[in-house]
Amino acid sequence: MSDTPTRVRASSTPLTSADTPHEEVLLGRYRVIERRGDGGFGTVCTCWDKRLQRRVAIKRMPLADWGTTAEEALAEARTACMLSHPNIVTVFDFESDGIFAYLVMEYVDGLNLAELLGRVEGGRLTPEECARVLQSVARALAFAHDNRVLHLDIKPTNIMIDRQGTVKLADFGMSTLASAAGYGDARGGTVGYMPPEQIEGALVDERTDVFSLAVVVWQALTGDDPFLARSAEDSLRRIQRGPGRLARLCPELGPEAESTLVAELSPSPAQRDADVLEFVDALLPCLGDPAEGAESLESLVSQAEEDDARSPAIRRPRRPLRLPEGLLPRMLTALVAFSALRLTLPHVAGLAAEPALVTGALLAACALAAIWPPAAAPLSAVATAAALASGSGGEPLPVFLAVLLVVSVVAWWALAGRFERLSSLALLLPWCLPSPVAGAALSGYALETLPAAVTSALGYLSGALFHAAAASSFSAAPLSDALVAELTSPAFWLLLAGSLACGIVASALTGRGSVASGVLGQLLGLGCLLACCVLAASVENTSIWPALDWPSVVLAVLLGVLLCVATVLRGPLYEDQEGEGTDEFSE
Repeated sequence: MSDTPTRVRASSTPLTSADTPHEEVLLGRYRVIERRGDGGFGTVCTCWDKRLQRRVAIKRMPLADWGTTAEEALAEARTACMLSHPNIVTVFDFESDGIFAYLVMEYVDGLNLAELLGRVEGGRLTPEECARVLQSVARALAFAHDNRVLHLDIKPTNIMIDRQGTVKLADFGMSTLASAAGYGDARGGTVGYMPPEQIEGALVDERTDVFSLAVVVWQALTGDDPFLARSAEDSLRRIQRGPGRLARLCPELGPEAESTLVAELSPSPAQRDADVLEFVDALLPCLGDPAEGAESLESLVSQAEEDDARSPAIRRPRRPLRLPEGLLPRMLTALVAFSALRLTLPHVAGLAAEPALVTGALLAACALAAIWPPAAAPLSAVATAAALASGSGGEPLPVFLAVLLVVSVVAWWALAGRFERLSSLALLLPWCLPSPVAGAALSGYALETLPAAVTSALGYLSGALFHAAAASSFSAAPLSDALVAELTSPAFWLLLAGSLACGIVASALTGRGSVASGVLGQLLGLGCLLACCVLAASVENTSIWPALDWPSVVLAVLLGVLLCVATVLRGPLYEDQEGEGTDEFSE
């Protein structure tokens, strides 16, 4: 047998003589061929066992980062070694030098699921391919659970697929160790795949692994991880909102597949199957033949390795390309940012005489709002404050309002606005539409109750200030007169109360999780808003038929209807409620 195995992965990093002047050998017998990458628990290397003349995979883990000892690591490695199963990556040996722990494992000649998803068009597998992955991983988990071992870190990078289409689960025992020792916010798992009980450090059991496996299946079917986030806290909020609607992302599957998957993705462990094989028995008939999926996976892995030198992606035209995730919220947020900034930037000192600078700043801000929607609100607030300060003419009131606006929006953004993609859109709608109550319904749709209330109130107040400033061309005297007229009008405060009520009611009922409660919340919130509009008109005009603020009424009704439709399309936020689950708004 040759002493130099061939390179099989384009994504790995070979160690050549240019990388290391001398041959790197681990534990005196394993020559490092290539590094597969760094993970949460260490570095994975493909090595050549010079004694037994075979390839192995070695995970090198720094013990200091875990806050544990070599003896504790050895105990977990022994647990992993006990799990001998065709769908579990075999652990051969464990060594420690006091600084690092080395887990010597079976080398799987193929790709992990994350690498495969990154190569297939659309980042998705067919239902039959998913059936093969689900069946194999579930068998591995069932065997481990029967032996009282939890995995606690099921994710695409820990699922290996070899050239024969065999699926194997890796990293048993290691995440249990990390969970005991604590590993940042992840608590032994990976953000985006952990259920709430694992994120919060509560008791975990077999249902924890079932949840993670359901996330992997959802991602493999749709190309998206619905709970992926920058932090464990943000991921938890996404879990509470629910994964979305499978039928829109994977229309070839029926409602049975969606209801089964959404059940296993419940925030409550009590709603999930404790036996992973029960999950498989319910979902597998909806996906198709695992044997057919095995043949397809074998072909894909072989094709991927053959195409390493020719193409970075496997061309598979049977699935159409989908729009980028969250495209609609990004476009709408960029649009409202454009609407606000085009009125403010020309009034900022230093930009008014430079149209090219105004255009460049406008385009840059809109691009940033499209890339990261939560940035739209603070950008618009800073630009408006700069315009107010520039037009103050020495008057203290515009300067005070500018400072107050920036402080309020930045505080709101730090506490609530940066966590939700639709937050800036909800805050800025009153700025860009001819009604300061325009953002209340969207706040109730997208945010939890307290953030929804704050966003509704701040959107109303900042929207009123923005409209008054724009109407006065950011001049101090007309702005002061307009604000005094607004603040002394009872109708102004009635509409503020209506915005608050709308956001609170809509959010409180939407948070119950079902389609019916979400639609009812929007309708009741709309009712509160319209009632306050009628009261405000009655205060302004005591005649029998008061003159309503028709722009506000029409906009409120239209937005309420649109959000009711979006609620129906998104489906329930929790699996144990009726209906199905996401559209572009749900992220």
